Amino acid sequence: MSDPQPRAADPVLITDAELSYEDELKARKNRYKIMMGMRIPLMVLAAIFYQIPWLAVGLLVLSIPLPWMAVLIANDRLPRKKEAVNRYQADRRAIEPKEHRVIDG
Repeated sequence: MSDPQPRAADPVLITDAELSYEDELKARKNRYKIMMGMRIPLMVLAAIFYQIPWLAVGLLVLSIPLPWMAVLIANDRLPRKKEAVNRYQADRRAIEPKEHRVIDG
């Protein structure tokens, strides 16, 4: 048997479901770990470059706000997905598909 209606190439999106709480928490923890993991190398690099004061101070200054930023970013929810929603569009036909003569009066 054949389908009476041809199928579209893209499936119809029926839900805009968010990530589960566990998946979102895992992603937030990973962001926190990455940001806090950047702090230690910055402080180590500052200690290595102690002979170049401007570089050492610059690396330390970069490492100071990282814990604060990591907490703010980790507590923020993940951005929403931007997807082109594929909505069902019925094949609408006009009642009278042909053109009509217009009589100017």
